[in-house]
Amino acid sequence: MISVKLVCVGKLKESWLSAACAEYVKRLSRYCRLTVAELAEHSLPENPSEAQIAAALEKEGEAIAKACVGCYVVAMCVEGEQKSSEELSRALDRLSAEGKGKIAFVVGSSHGISENVKRSADARLSVSKMTFPHQLFRVMLLEQIYRAFSISAGAKYHK
Repeated sequence: MISVKLVCVGKLKESWLSAACAEYVKRLSRYCRLTVAELAEHSLPENPSEAQIAAALEKEGEAIAKACVGCYVVAMCVEGEQKSSEELSRALDRLSAEGKGKIAFVVGSSHGISENVKRSADARLSVSKMTFPHQLFRVMLLEQIYRAFSISAGAKYHK
């Protein structure tokens, strides 16, 4: 069974988002071994400089790299490739067939992901050119991963 790791910078703060994530984690248990790693977000002053942001992203990037050891890494970033749900499903099937049984999806902080993480990632994926709250995005990503697996399984979820 394939292992999927959601590596997120920051913690969920709203109970309704936690409940939604828990629901998708439960649903995904029939398709994969899913783990969620919540990494500490580097604290910044209220109006950080570009240099402060870059330094914070690098510190977060070091923690991301450690959390992703041994995984095929997918950086979730606006520069990434956009895929349909069916294309994501086929991509996950292909990775599994190629023996890449550990996949990590990386969601950065509100300031994004360090350039080092993006460069070292095996793939970059974007769900939209729009901007979403990071906590809500986690739910959206889990839903799309669930949808991808249900498509592969021929389940009725995807219409």
